[in-house]
Parts: sequence; C-alpha cells; structure tokens
Amino acid sequence: MVRPSGTWGGGISEQMQIGIPKEIYEGECRVATTPEVAQHLQKLGFTVAVESGAGEAASFPDESYQDAGVEVVAEAAELWASSEIIFKVRAPEREEIGYLEEGKILVSFIWPAQNEELMKELAVTGGTVVAMDSVPRISRAQKLDALSSMANIAGYRSVVEAAQHFGRFFTGQITAAGKVPPAKVLVIGAGVAGLAAIGAARSMGAIVRAFDTRPEVKEQVESMDADFLMLEFEDEEDGAGEGGYAKVMSEAFIKAEMDLFREQAREVDIIITTALIPGKPAPKLILADMVELMKEGSVIVDLATEQGGNCELSEAGKVVVKHGVTLIGYTDLPSRLAAQSSQLYGTNLRHLLTDLSPEKDGTVDVNMEDEVIRGATVIKDGEITWPPPAPKLSAAPRKEEAEKEPPPSAPEPIRKRSILGVVIPALLGGLVLLGVGAGDLPETFMKQFTVFILACFVGYMVIWNVTPALHTPLMSVTNAISSIIIIGALLQISSQSNWIMWLAAVAILITSVNIVGGFAVTRRMLEMFRRE
Repeated sequence: MVRPSGTWGGGISEQMQIGIPKEIYEGECRVATTPEVAQHLQKLGFTVAVESGAGEAASFPDESYQDAGVEVVAEAAELWASSEIIFKVRAPEREEIGYLEEGKILVSFIWPAQNEELMKELAVTGGTVVAMDSVPRISRAQKLDALSSMANIAGYRSVVEAAQHFGRFFTGQITAAGKVPPAKVLVIGAGVAGLAAIGAARSMGAIVRAFDTRPEVKEQVESMDADFLMLEFEDEEDGAGEGGYAKVMSEAFIKAEMDLFREQAREVDIIITTALIPGKPAPKLILADMVELMKEGSVIVDLATEQGGNCELSEAGKVVVKHGVTLIGYTDLPSRLAAQSSQLYGTNLRHLLTDLSPEKDGTVDVNMEDEVIRGATVIKDGEITWPPPAPKLSAAPRKEEAEKEPPPSAPEPIRKRSILGVVIPALLGGLVLLGVGAGDLPETFMKQFTVFILACFVGYMVIWNVTPALHTPLMSVTNAISSIIIIGALLQISSQSNWIMWLAAVAILITSVNIVGGFAVTRRMLEMFRRE
C-alpha cells in the first residue's frame, strides 16, 4: 500500500520512503546508497530503508546503516511494498518487476535502447521509471551523471587489471641488475574512462599514448602528459557526436584509423579500449591480425565487451590468452571497487532526488518540463516516454550550420567617443598650458614640466588606452619597467635639502616594492601557462 504524499496523494503531506534492495544480479557488489548518503537523503525529508545484507559486499554492514538512522528490512518483498521510491544499481530482474506498482518510482540503470522488452514489462506495472543512464549530458546535469562516475572508476580499474596481468614494471628503472624500460600504453577513446586510464597509467610511470576521433580532447590528453596520436587523413572529419560521445566515422577515416592501430600494435605493450556509440554495438577497433602483431605478454583491456567489445577476440566477462596476448573482458569493473562505486553512485542519486524534491519536504515531483528530469524519465505512470527530445547542448552552432549561415549584411557600427568628450578635455588642457607659459617661471621648471606632460601622454597611451582584459598582465610588466624613476631618486637622495632627501628615500622604497612586485606577478602569470 503506497502511503499518501503531497505529490501523489491529493494534498496529504507525508514523508516518502526510499527503499534500497539488495542487488540480485550475479557478481554485483555495489549498493545504491551508502550510510553517509542516507543521512543526506533524510535531510531532504525522506525516510530510508535498506534490505538486510544489501551493503555487505561493498563493506557497508547493516549496523552502519542503523547507526545512520536507516531502517533495515529483512525481506525484499516487504521493502518494495513499504517504499514509494526504489533505488537500484542494476536494472530489475524478472522476479523484481512484479514488485513495481502504480504510484511507485524506480531509479536505476535501465539501458532502454537495448532493453525494449524490459521497458514494456515495466510500463505494464503503471509505475514511473527513471534511468540513470539516460541523464542528458549537459552542464547542469553533471552532478548526477552516473555514467561518468562509473566510467571514471572503470578507467582507473582497467589499469589496475592490466598491471596485474602484465609481467613487467610500468615505470622505467635503472638498477644494478640492468635497465628496465617503461611500459607503453595505448588508450583508445579519451572520454571519462579513457582520461581516468591515462591518469592512472601515467601515475604508475608508463609512457601513454591516446587516440580519439574528437579533436577537442587533444588538449585534455596532452595536459595529462600523454601523447595524442594525430591521424594523417586528407579530409578533415569531426568525430564528436550527440551528448559528448563519438559518432560513426566514414569508411575512409576508419581505414586510416585501422592502419594507425596496426602500427601501434607492434610498438605498445598494453591497449585499453573505451570506445562506445550510444544505441549501437561497440565498434571493432582491434582486429585479430592486430592482436597477432603484439608482443608476447602484452595485454588488452576491453571496456566495451558488454556492448560487443572493441577487440575482435575479447570475450565478455572473461580473461583469455590468444596469440600470447592477455585479453581482459570484464564487464563489472566498477563493481570491483564496490565501496567507491557505491559512494559515487549514491551521491548521483542524492543529487537527482534534490532536483525531484526542490521543497525538501520528503515528497517528489517528476517535473517533465525540467530538461534533466525529462531526459532521465523513460516511463511516466505506465507510459513509455523514451526517447526524450534532444537536449540543447550548446548555444553555439555546429560547424556545418555555421558554414551555411549567410554573412551579415553590414558590420555593426563601431562605437565612437562623443565629440564633447574629446574637445572639452583638449580645451582645458590648452588653457592650462597657456597659463603656465604666460607666467614668469624658471627655465628648469619648464623643462621638467615638459617631461611631465610627455610622461602623462605616454602613460595614457600605454596603460589607460589598453583593453581592460589586458590590464593585469600589462600592468605587471609596465609597473616594473616604469620604476626606472628609482634612478632619479638615487640621484636626489644626497641633496642638501632634508625635504628632497626624505622624498627621495620614500620614492626608492615605493619603487623597489613596485619593481619586485611587478616581476613576481609576471612570473606567476607565466607559470599558469607552463606545463610541468
């Protein structure tokens, strides 16, 4: 029996319960909520219940949940019946689908494009289903992007698995027993998983190379001290697809790509593949002949085996050796770091619930007008709402659209300064100069006054007439250079007049600070643009 609430029960406000059942998928060690995350969920006004033993495999015993104020329920059926919201990691198994009822909300990974039959079965229940794998990849939704969280862990763990099966050091060493060369690692696909793999491999001392069809990731790869492999290809082709994923490339591009991988296979020791295209089988990037070209004892980690695999010879969920090369095809890499994965996934769910419950009153509102919630909601009250409208990823037009846009009919007018704004200061300046010239003043004063006027003019043109965005780097240099006035102060400090001597001393102090500070600021700014 579903308890009434402000959203679902016609105006009666009562806390909704979040239930976390134990994952029954074989080998799954993650849990949808940790004790720490559960405390945050309670602050949003919800009660939390967890099935007994749900967190054991992730090192979260029932006692830790109880200490966090979470109710521990013995049976899964009882948990599903008493909870309005269900948090899961894996998509529900057949025996779990019947627990979903009208008015309940299920949140988990669903993969609607690959699980059409599951979607139909879930829709029949009349419940609402939110798929964490369908969260739109826009800036506002990054905090609940569970795919990126899991990909980050998978990329890191792929290097750990490669190191376990690789027979040498990753880092190079020079010892009394001889020289040990560093391992060479090729990462194919520089998305979240790929960048995590690059970072882990570099931290272990390997020489890392990376390839991606999206040119915009080149700077990210190089910022992590890895080499980005450029494809020598006559026709410029952008591999960026919707949602930040790669897209299917042309046949000519794929042929050039295969030639590059074949060449790299002869040189590298470890290949990590992460390439996926949404809604389609994983592209075959490492063919059987490439595996044969690799050195004995080399390793390939295929992170795409669940979608068919990037390597032609890899097998999902298995580690096999073919042609002397170890092929790792694990599909549960995030589950192999269950505690960390559960924490990150639970945090993603908490952020989702924050969006679903803006009032923090223990009730939810599945607002289909919200772009993020609409994108993640694949079934609403028994009605399949997937696929959602394409998110607006950027206000900037795509390259093809920009080329089609006609040139503007006329350039925008350049803002000009007011005539009075120029004439009045000029007249005032002229009157001041006329008054000074008409007076009976010493010749030395006139010479110094002339230098003063010229200095003001040069200072205006060099400093005040510069774009404000350039003031910081410009001032740091010009302040140091303009402090040449310290020379004048040094010449005057030996004056017989006490006033002149003290003024010269103050000038020396101030300009010394100016010189040191100017060069210090310049150095710090230059360091910002220098790679380690």
